[in-house]
Amino acid sequence: MNLEIILSLVIPFLGTTLGAAFVFFMKDEMSIKLQKTLLGFASGVMVAASVWSLLIPSMEMSSALGRLSVVPAAVGMLVGMAFLLLMDVITPHLHIGEARPEGPRAHLSKVAMLSLAVTIHNFPEGMAVGVVVAGALHGSEWISAAGALTLAIGIAVQNIPEGAIISMPMKAAGGSKAKSFVMGTLSGAVEPLGAILVILLTSIMTPILPYLLAFAAGAMFYVVIEELIPEASEGEHSNWSTIGFAIGFVLMMSLDVVLG
Repeated sequence: MNLEIILSLVIPFLGTTLGAAFVFFMKDEMSIKLQKTLLGFASGVMVAASVWSLLIPSMEMSSALGRLSVVPAAVGMLVGMAFLLLMDVITPHLHIGEARPEGPRAHLSKVAMLSLAVTIHNFPEGMAVGVVVAGALHGSEWISAAGALTLAIGIAVQNIPEGAIISMPMKAAGGSKAKSFVMGTLSGAVEPLGAILVILLTSIMTPILPYLLAFAAGAMFYVVIEELIPEASEGEHSNWSTIGFAIGFVLMMSLDVVLG
């Protein structure tokens, strides 16, 4: 396994850690404008990554099917969204800023349910990196190690504001800086675990790699549509989230085209 592949697995987690460290440098609670801008930015990065790094390669890998090359991408994306919907329904979790938990009733602490919400959110990003790395490892002509590294960098950039969005509210709610930092950091630990799991599974499922690429894209789209955009658009200053989305989308698109 070359250095680019190893970095692809580690870099997204480092992005979350860097974002969580903001809790040591920001004295006050994160402003609404900044939070909405960061949510929009994260949405833009995830949408662009889903299209350029996952859906387009999925269709390119299926080019032998001719006009039906869109089928694996379409099926995989719908199954990915359905999978995240199922996880959302059967897993008790609590979103930051919300008072009522979602999913089935469970006697879990607020911190535990917040952690489950973050796990549902971050696992698709780990899957996305994992399936692209798997494609590079199996010598796909449509996916390179540089492409996998590009996706990892894009997700890491998106994880910086996510880490801050998780750790800062925990501090504002009365938690210590150290505990808030640890929780923010651990929220990203599921990503390398998800990536490694997908890589191990893909080694025995190479023929369905186009479906797996689209599956990861569908899962990421679900997170954007179900969580990020509603949170970014609610209330005042939603125009800041729109600006953040545009910047995040263009940044990830540029990274993928220039570096990938």
